[in-house]
Amino acid sequence: MTRIKKKILITGGAGFVGTNLINLFLNKTKFDILSLDNYSSGTKKNHIKNKRVKYINGHTRNIMNLVKNPKQIHSVFHFGEFARIYQSFLKMKECVDSNFVGSNAVFNFCLNNNIKLIYSATSASLGNKGRDENLSPYAFSKAKNLEILENLKKYFNFKYEIIYFYNVYGPRQISKGSMATVIGIFEDQYLKKKPLSVVNPGTQTRRFTHIKDTVEVCYSAWKKGLNRHYIITNKKSYSIKEVAKMFKSKITYLPKRSGERYSSALVNKNLSNKIYTFFGKTNLKSYINDFIKQHS
Repeated sequence: MTRIKKKILITGGAGFVGTNLINLFLNKTKFDILSLDNYSSGTKKNHIKNKRVKYINGHTRNIMNLVKNPKQIHSVFHFGEFARIYQSFLKMKECVDSNFVGSNAVFNFCLNNNIKLIYSATSASLGNKGRDENLSPYAFSKAKNLEILENLKKYFNFKYEIIYFYNVYGPRQISKGSMATVIGIFEDQYLKKKPLSVVNPGTQTRRFTHIKDTVEVCYSAWKKGLNRHYIITNKKSYSIKEVAKMFKSKITYLPKRSGERYSSALVNKNLSNKIYTFFGKTNLKSYINDFIKQHS
């Protein structure tokens, strides 16, 4: 008798995207959830109190030892990687350990146990006709992981979905410290009545995408199981300076940073794969206006 696979494993489940994805799965499915997180950027404050959710404290490189019963795992959402551009220069060892060593362990875990993988890719490696993959250790690591997965698909018929994230923002985003998001930083500075810090020149553009739109595409891709590449982004891009001005606060400028890209690229193909693009419904201006009203 075949045992029913009844658990979803989410790496980075105590982080920003992972926590929102857990909430979505609790509401839409009957699966139990396992979170594997080393709390480098995630926090126990994000833990969801529900008997269907279990949190495992550990690094993805040790996934084979930490997840005791892989036969019960239906799918793995691998969102627990090092995920910052500039910071990947300052914490290169941590980036490599997470995005190469840890991710390789996750890929092997899924491959050896016939588990479906949903992997978070990044827009940081798509720009400038693919040449932006060399802008930072982070972008490089993410691009090379896609090449590894492509080979696993070719030679071992490995099944996976790829979701390209574009500057995600919203509830539970990181607002303090070196791993904070742009919108999270601006919100924190606004609440503290401080000038909003913009990295020079401020004209670099991003397609900010709300977390609700992001995790819904992740869920939809998982449910359809078509083994495709997806982009979840926003139709409109804004410069960082434009976003700062939406908060109606003073602005201060920071020096240029290594690895900074100047625009978020939309492409329809990566490697040999067609990319299917979805545009989020949440409007950034409306989100910021609502935030200001709530805290005025």
